[in-house]
Amino acid sequence: MDTVLVTGISGFIAKHVALELLRQGYAVRGTVRALGGADEVRRSLAAQGADVARLTCVAADLDRDVGWAEAVSGCRYVQHIASPFPLEVADDREALVPAARDGALRVLDAALTAGVERVVMTSSMVAMMYRPGRPAECSIHEGDWTDAEWAPLTPYIVSKTRAERAAWERMRTAGAEARLTSVNPGFVLGPLLDAKSSTSIDVVKMFLTGAYPALPPVAFPVVDVRDLATVQVCAMTLPAAGGRRLIAAGETITMRDMALALRAAFPARRRRIPRWVLPAGVVRFAGLFDRALRALRGDLGVTPIADSAYVTALTGVEFRPAAEAVVAAGRSLEALHLI
Repeated sequence: MDTVLVTGISGFIAKHVALELLRQGYAVRGTVRALGGADEVRRSLAAQGADVARLTCVAADLDRDVGWAEAVSGCRYVQHIASPFPLEVADDREALVPAARDGALRVLDAALTAGVERVVMTSSMVAMMYRPGRPAECSIHEGDWTDAEWAPLTPYIVSKTRAERAAWERMRTAGAEARLTSVNPGFVLGPLLDAKSSTSIDVVKMFLTGAYPALPPVAFPVVDVRDLATVQVCAMTLPAAGGRRLIAAGETITMRDMALALRAAFPARRRRIPRWVLPAGVVRFAGLFDRALRALRGDLGVTPIADSAYVTALTGVEFRPAAEAVVAAGRSLEALHLI
């Protein structure tokens, strides 16, 4: 039985990946910052019908070297998913880089030393989407890279771009590019497995609880976390996925269309869910005083379209409609009494 290391297993995406791995018969070893968090992961996956007898957890932190050699020992594959993604926007655009970049390199170095067959690194479409001078409708392709020096970028976007670039450079230097696959998801929605939310799901929560009085005129490619988990596991074993960047996203949806989907699905909450869209100029001006709105500067006036047909051809994953992922996120928030 092959063992797969899943970094940051208590996270939203990582738990779904671990669930898919357990369903497919793998043994899963997950990293947590403190072993006290392992019981929650075990309960969540068991509630989904997973055989948690094949699940173990070890303590390892992206900020420290300690524990990573032991974590990867005996693993055939690594799913490196852990990365900081705070909802609050820091002033320092490089604030998240050390944890994201250096943490990824720690995992890769440990994996190379241990002879791991392949590392699947969860990057993001944000590492592909942003540069000056983009057209109003911008198709995002596998070879595209975000310009990390572009002024409007948030610390999260900078960290994901620098971390992925550093990962590919490390594997090129080691002559091991084929042992790395990056998966670059769009905006990740879909159902929570437990009451531990995520930054992306918190956006849906804010829709449903009336936290947004109006909507910014922005759009994002969306992926349901269940489809993302399937892509991640496929990327681990498919020979043709080695050395590739796999865009995991289907439809692009505007914030307004997200709100309309939620208004239709949650009629009792309709009055709380906004439907009015702010002009881009108003968002830019308000961003001078509001960090959250300032973080949207790079998204105003551009509709990014994920060129992911090659991923469907490679993995067989047909991405769910964006509205379905949005509503599934809302229903899980309701079922878990988080709204």
